[in-house]
Amino acid sequence: MTATYEPFTPAGSPEPRRERYAARQDERYDDRYEDRYGDRRRGDRRDEGYGRAEDPWAAPEQPRSWEQPAPAWQEPQPAPAWQDPQPAQAWQDPQPAPRWSDQSQVAWAAAPAYAAPAYESPAPQPARRTSGLSGRTKPIVFGLVAVLLAVVGWQAYRIESVLSANNALTTAQTDRNAELEKALTNVFNPEAISTAALPSVFRVRAGDFTGTAFSVGTKATNGTANLFTNFHVVESVFKAGNKAVTLERGTTKINATIVKVDQDKDLALLVAKKTIKPLAVFTGTVKPGQPVVVVGAPLGLDDTVTQGVISAYREDDTDGPTIQFDAPINPGNSGGPVVNASKQVVALATAKARDAEGIGLGIDIKTACDTFDVC
Repeated sequence: MTATYEPFTPAGSPEPRRERYAARQDERYDDRYEDRYGDRRRGDRRDEGYGRAEDPWAAPEQPRSWEQPAPAWQEPQPAPAWQDPQPAQAWQDPQPAPRWSDQSQVAWAAAPAYAAPAYESPAPQPARRTSGLSGRTKPIVFGLVAVLLAVVGWQAYRIESVLSANNALTTAQTDRNAELEKALTNVFNPEAISTAALPSVFRVRAGDFTGTAFSVGTKATNGTANLFTNFHVVESVFKAGNKAVTLERGTTKINATIVKVDQDKDLALLVAKKTIKPLAVFTGTVKPGQPVVVVGAPLGLDDTVTQGVISAYREDDTDGPTIQFDAPINPGNSGGPVVNASKQVVALATAKARDAEGIGLGIDIKTACDTFDVC
C-alpha cells in the first residue's frame, strides 16, 4: 500500500516553508563564514549584501573559492509506501535427543556411582616461630657464635695441654722423689740411724760388770724379746750359776735371763720379760769404706753413739769372720750393735786393739744369727 506525501503549509504560518528553509541555509553559511574568518568579515559581508542598493549595471559578483553556491531547492522525495513485514518462519519443534541404547544404559548402570570425597579439614600447623633477627643481623650473630666456639675450643685445648703437662710433670716428680728417696736411703745420716737404733739398745748389768745388748729377731714368744751380747759381759754371772741379769736404759729396768752362750765365739743370748722392738739385720757382705754407727754404753754411759767406716772385712780369722771398723769404742761398748746407713745391724762390737787408736773389731751378725737361730 502506497500513499503520496504532499507538503503543506499549516494555517497561520508567517512564511512559506521554502522561504524558511532558504533562510536557514543562509544562516548556516553565515555561521560557517564566521567560524572560518571571524566576526569582522562576517559583518562586512552583511553590509555588502544587505545594507546597500544593488547596482543593476555592476558585474555579477563571482563567488569566492572558499564559498560554494547554495544548492537549488528540491522537492522532498515522497516517503516510501508502507510494506507489510515479511511473515516470520513457522515454529519448528526441536529434534528429540537420541535415546540411550540398552548397552549404554547397562554400562551406565554398571559404572560405580561417583561419590564426592569427604572434606577433611587440614591438620593445624604449629605456629612458625620467627626469629627476631633481620637478614643483616643473622650473619653477624653466626659469625660471633663461631668465633666464641673457636675461642672456647682453643681454651679447652690449652687447658688439656696444661693438665697433660702437669700430670707428666707430677709423674716425673714422683719418680724423681722415689729415686731421691732411694738414694737418700744409702746416704749416711748418723742422726737418723741413732734415732732408729737407740730404743732397742740397753745397758747390761751382770754382777760387777757392765756391757751392751740389743733386741733382734722375730722369734721371741709373746711378751718377751731376744737380745744379743758378748759372753765375756755375762761370764762371771753365768759361771757362778746365776742366769739373771738386768737391762737398763735411763730409769727403765727390765729383768732378763741368760738362755744360751757360745764361749768360743764370745756370744750370749738373753731373753727379756718385755716386748722390745727388734733391729733389722744385714744379710749381705760388708765392704770397706761403708759408713757405720756404733751404739752402746762405754764405761756405763748408756745411749752413746760413735761413727766411722768399715776398715776391713776379715773372713779367714780363726774364730770366724771379723769386721774391722774405725769408730771409737771403749769398755762397756761390748755387745753393742754396729749399724750401717740402711739402719741394719752388720756386727756386734767386741774389742779394741790395745795401745792403738781407731782399730775396733766386731763379730759378723750372720754368725750370731746362725749360732742361736733367732733372726
